[in-house]
Amino acid sequence: MKLSKFKFNLPDESIGIYPAKNRDESRLMVVHPKTGKVEHKVFKDILGYFSDKDVFVFNDTMVFPARLYGNKEKTGAKIEVFLLRELNPDFRLWDVLVDPARKIRIGNKLYFGEDDSMVAEVIDNTTSRGRTLRFLYDGPHEEFKKSLYALGEMPIPSYINREVVPEDTERYQTIFAKNEGAVIAPSSGLHFSRELMKRLEIKGCEFAFITVHSGLGSFRDIDVEDLTKHKMDSEEMTIVEDAVKIVNQAKDEHRKVCAVGSSVLRAVESTVTTRGHLKEYTGWTNKFIFPPYDFSVATCLVTNFHMPLSTMLMQTAAFGGYDLIMNTYEIAVKEGYRFGAYGDAMLII
Repeated sequence: MKLSKFKFNLPDESIGIYPAKNRDESRLMVVHPKTGKVEHKVFKDILGYFSDKDVFVFNDTMVFPARLYGNKEKTGAKIEVFLLRELNPDFRLWDVLVDPARKIRIGNKLYFGEDDSMVAEVIDNTTSRGRTLRFLYDGPHEEFKKSLYALGEMPIPSYINREVVPEDTERYQTIFAKNEGAVIAPSSGLHFSRELMKRLEIKGCEFAFITVHSGLGSFRDIDVEDLTKHKMDSEEMTIVEDAVKIVNQAKDEHRKVCAVGSSVLRAVESTVTTRGHLKEYTGWTNKFIFPPYDFSVATCLVTNFHMPLSTMLMQTAAFGGYDLIMNTYEIAVKEGYRFGAYGDAMLII
């Protein structure tokens, strides 16, 4: 499978810039791979496609305010710092991306906040993802994290070409976000409102929660035409016993198991037995899924409309079938569906 097969024309006006007024009132395209049928719905209509004992698997990761703006010592040059992950809490070490990267060297100090209240020193610039910063802070760790996050803003994707607004603090986060660690929101989970979750629960649907701390790897440009040569960045994930029991019982009873999002789909396919059952796991995954691929756990998928040439589009095409999915994307552009994290959703069932 070649990279160029996932190129399509996406007008700027097709990208969702702001979330829908209500979480569960985005548009929903329902795709039936067995028949090729395509339906146009509102997201809360998803209720009609599931019944008693069907399972939804959600990603309960929590996005933290990862984007900071600081100034370089002496020159005062404005530097964007994107926090990726904490490497060592005791020494305040963070793996980060900096922009513009060419201006930053080992030993440089960066100042954050109106009163330069937070200072960081560059101690390594040889990591595969950017730089390592050591924040110079003497207080307790929890106090440090609180101060650091107060300086940051929600890391909405760069293709959403606007300033971050207060609304993003709530809306670029799922209602079930619990375990902090992601810099990318599990966007398909953003459509689930408390009202919709309650209605699904009343109908008898069950929920399994796993944690995948989504990083920037899914958004990194692929620079090889042959997809077998692309290496995904690793993402931290946890699948606990409760989720395993719920999913495996549904599998044994031939119920629907709906993966909510590409991060969930990747994670459950990363830890599966030869019998197609889910198993407990704590660790990392760098699994890269593209067509053709035989899925073992999920029987249906909720996912947003993704960018051209993206790994999420490739995974969606693997699940729904390349020809059908690329055709539905043409339909989506023509019908005015919104793409991206604040875009509309697709149910492949």
